Amino acid sequence: MPAVASRGGRRGRRAMAEMNMVPFIDVMLVLLIIFMVSAPLITIGVVDLPSVGKAAQRPPHVVEVIVGLDEKLRLRLDGGEPQPTTLGRLGPAVKGLQAGNPQVPVVISAEKTVKYDAVVRAMDALQKAGVQRVGLSVKQGG
Repeated sequence: MPAVASRGGRRGRRAMAEMNMVPFIDVMLVLLIIFMVSAPLITIGVVDLPSVGKAAQRPPHVVEVIVGLDEKLRLRLDGGEPQPTTLGRLGPAVKGLQAGNPQVPVVISAEKTVKYDAVVRAMDALQKAGVQRVGLSVKQGG
């Protein structure tokens, strides 16, 4: 019977299953202080964006690829009347307008709301056709 009495005395002691949060809070406060001290010391990087200037003179012949809002393509030579074309015929049509001179620049122009994908597809078609001088038209000012 004495064995039963000794078991009852141990029943009052139980292991605590709580996590001690004090070291965690200490580490977080130290990190907070480190970040507060180092934040003003970080230099802010300056990004130099390219600016668009005016060209000295406009080339005598320019082929313009116009990407419409409906993603339809039109070709215009030297500011003339735009002629409709398709993506599959874009490369050969531009080569024909260049008339054997690969130095004739090709300018792609599109409205601001045209999907970027349509412009990239036009550029890709021109690159696959071997057109060398391709640029993007930009609006002066802003």
